[in-house]
Amino acid sequence: MVLEQVAFDIETTGFDADDELTVAGFALPLGVRVFLRTDGRTVDGVEAAVQEQVECHVRLSTHASERALLEAVGEFSRDRLADDDVLLVAFNGETWRSGFDLPFLRTRLTHYDVTWPFGDVPYADLLPVISKRFNTTVGEEECRDLVGVYDMLCGGADGALDPFEESSEAVAAFEAGEFTPLVLHNVADVLRTRALGGLAEQYCSKSEFNVKSLTATTQEYG
Repeated sequence: MVLEQVAFDIETTGFDADDELTVAGFALPLGVRVFLRTDGRTVDGVEAAVQEQVECHVRLSTHASERALLEAVGEFSRDRLADDDVLLVAFNGETWRSGFDLPFLRTRLTHYDVTWPFGDVPYADLLPVISKRFNTTVGEEECRDLVGVYDMLCGGADGALDPFEESSEAVAAFEAGEFTPLVLHNVADVLRTRALGGLAEQYCSKSEFNVKSLTATTQEYG
């Protein structure tokens, strides 16, 4: 049985332990689900503006605080991902000795004592699969970032959606309340991740995906 891939990516205010989550996005087979933190600011027309530029369906929900966003992600995961034959994938979301998205998420969840959202959800990181089974070397350097690897192996419209050249622009956009480009950036990233997941699925064996359970110990035995 082939599990249905769901690509995951987050946006944050930075990389430190006291930085915060601003956006979480999931690319599902029928569209993209985005959770946007607004801190009470106006977001009228953002979903429509994003949808005008994206071919697949985009559903956007807004949340007044980081805690509310985290709780909404948990509810979505329990309703849509758990026990539904899906495989959560990310690009450098969490590998053996590194990764960003899941470690960052854990730290922010502990800040509010919010339950881990990915019980009964298997996970595979795409970075090891891509780096080991595709040639991504340019000159003497191996390309290991999402945008670079996507442009090298896939190219196409998903990358063209992204209004930002650097990830720091997503931080500035959130601070300025420029939510449309921020959401577009996240949508572009989850679609890039989904495209790379599909590529790996097409050209690599199932054994190349180091699938692990994300169920927390207390969820598993509690």
